[in-house]
Amino acid sequence: MKIRKIPGGITTAKGFSAASCEAAIKYPNRKDMAMVFADVPCAAAGVFTSNKVKAAPVLWNMDIVKNGKPAQAVIVNTGIANAGTGETGMKICRETAAHTAGLLGISADSVLLGSTGVIGPNLPIERINAGISAMAKTLSASAEAGTDASIAIMTTDTVNKETAVEFDLPAASGEGTVTVRLGGMSKGSGMIHPNMCTMLAYLSTDCVIRRDLLQKALSAVVIDTFNMISVDGDTSTNDTLVVMSSGLAENKPIIEEDESYAVFCEALASVCRELAIRMAGDGEGATHLIETRVIHADTKENARTLARSVVASSLVKAMIYGKDANCGRVLCALGYAGPDFDPASITINMVGEKGSLCFYKDGCVQAFDEDKALALLSEHDIHFLCDMNMGNAEATAWGCDLTYDYVKINGDYRT
Repeated sequence: MKIRKIPGGITTAKGFSAASCEAAIKYPNRKDMAMVFADVPCAAAGVFTSNKVKAAPVLWNMDIVKNGKPAQAVIVNTGIANAGTGETGMKICRETAAHTAGLLGISADSVLLGSTGVIGPNLPIERINAGISAMAKTLSASAEAGTDASIAIMTTDTVNKETAVEFDLPAASGEGTVTVRLGGMSKGSGMIHPNMCTMLAYLSTDCVIRRDLLQKALSAVVIDTFNMISVDGDTSTNDTLVVMSSGLAENKPIIEEDESYAVFCEALASVCRELAIRMAGDGEGATHLIETRVIHADTKENARTLARSVVASSLVKAMIYGKDANCGRVLCALGYAGPDFDPASITINMVGEKGSLCFYKDGCVQAFDEDKALALLSEHDIHFLCDMNMGNAEATAWGCDLTYDYVKINGDYRT
């Protein structure tokens, strides 16, 4: 059952609509709030930041998801994170959810919340509620509404991130198959690092799937997608990844880990992987996407650790930005990652559209063509292939280069 990429995002699945507005929370002359609404109560699953300091909306969402409550709406604002705000922040969450619930005719504890921006200030609740009132009147299931919502949740992102897929599952009627859709949107450009990586991401599907299996699928998929990207080594207070299932596709309900569950997991991984890669490539000030694939490692976890070490290395990032083939920095990042390996047995290649270049083999840095190296480093996507020659495990991680603009963006982010 093939996964097919289709146009769209958060409104692609049956039963979902979206809206956005300019609430003037921080950013002038641009939309800075988004709303997602489901026609029916949805099964909801989520994964949240590992930071000990959790923003108020993260705590709010964790209560909903972990207690198995259905979700029916999402409210997201940019500019102010509602983090480090204590009880005042939680009060704002309660007021935001209550206002949304009153307008949409739903329960307040079915409203998920997301905030991103500066840590510390309190959200202006009057502007938040005014924005919600405006969006409640303009909800639309159109692809354009979904795209506008993905734009509205951006902060320092330079492009919006949305994607969607469809796939076929057995019909609930027992005759033939039905088309199931899954789409989503995300934002993230800075403070991005695994466990979980810094971001807000919202996914929607019309698949009929038991809530605990939806959570199990999401928790598994995040490991090799969103947890394999790094921009700057900082893990945010606001990381949120949630998926809502309307169950309107009329597929045979997924109630066990069968073939249909495997297909759903594949589709979920496809959407999460694409959003993750787009986030890594749009890191603050970035000019290159870095992809590191580790193959023939002894264990899956060691493969992940090694791959992440390369993309997270500040020296590797600087090397890519400067197009300086100082490839010993990749070797060094593997060496301090933690997993044990024999340096004399590994091979490291740089691969691109213009061919490939081996710069480390048999325990020695290899002589290589500097012009070819420059050509590969001039491509937008930089690929490193690290063969550990130890086993059959592999993993891929994504990051971006480190530029002067990263410092500029974060040097005056608040002011």
